[in-house]
Amino acid sequence: MQMDAKALPNPGAAHAVVVGGGTMGADVAVVLTRASCRTTVIESNPDRAAALPQRVGENLAQIGREANLPRLAVTAGLDQVDWASVDLVIECIPERLDIKQALFADLARRARPDAILASNSSSFPISAIGQGLDTRERMLGLHFFMPAHLVPLVEVVMADASDEACADALIAFMKRCGSVPVKVRQDLPGFLANRLQHALSREAFDLIDRGIASPEDVDAAVRFGFGFRFLAAGPVMQRDHAGIEVHAAAGATMYPTFCNSDRPARCLAERAADGRHGMKAGEGFYAWTPETIAAERARYARLLRAGLDLIAPELPEIQP
Repeated sequence: MQMDAKALPNPGAAHAVVVGGGTMGADVAVVLTRASCRTTVIESNPDRAAALPQRVGENLAQIGREANLPRLAVTAGLDQVDWASVDLVIECIPERLDIKQALFADLARRARPDAILASNSSSFPISAIGQGLDTRERMLGLHFFMPAHLVPLVEVVMADASDEACADALIAFMKRCGSVPVKVRQDLPGFLANRLQHALSREAFDLIDRGIASPEDVDAAVRFGFGFRFLAAGPVMQRDHAGIEVHAAAGATMYPTFCNSDRPARCLAERAADGRHGMKAGEGFYAWTPETIAAERARYARLLRAGLDLIAPELPEIQP
């Protein structure tokens, strides 16, 4: 079935359902409600459900859109939703393929035939989630990055069965929500941004394994070196700035020496195995206390907001 590319109305006239009210689901609700989209979050955990309005409201207040909070509703289950009014569903439940497949099978029965069904999964391709369903043409990946209300990028990921008109409609909708959507035409592992990120990480952690650089120096090299420039221009645009022939010559020298391992670096594998999982464990590559975690998260959010201010003229304008 080919869907109308205009299937999604403007956010202010649309009704979106976010399934899962954890960290990601709550932030996605901010993205939607800041554009005046009627947003229903389904969250079965009573404590998380009770905390959602305050969390969303605080984030809306930071951008002067606290008046949009009444556009948010929180409910405990699928049965409480007016499915005839729903234009878009965004799944943000835990990363388990079996429960995602069960959810989308249920959504296929409940949602209108023209509603777009999207998954925020970073682990599972939409083709696997929708396997065997007759709604695959309107199923897409919609992959946000944490924190979703501060990081503008969102990936719209297509499977072989996805209708491109649906992808284009979702891209247009997310632009009107103030996000920067990119179309990924194949749901290969990692999609687009995470593949680029992990390519960098593989080399970074290999350099740490080999004792060539410390974790602190790797972070500094990215943040205060080439990574600093990424706010202004991506790797493709930077080649035009620097000269493509310069990049090609440098690549010919460096590429043969790059890490090409098909396994995570030793420094990562050891920490994954022994419980040094980062902030949540009190230790990763750095040591953490509740106080340093709070300070780091505040610093991180402050810099992200400052970066947003810098690139604001280049972001899509929110169009309720």
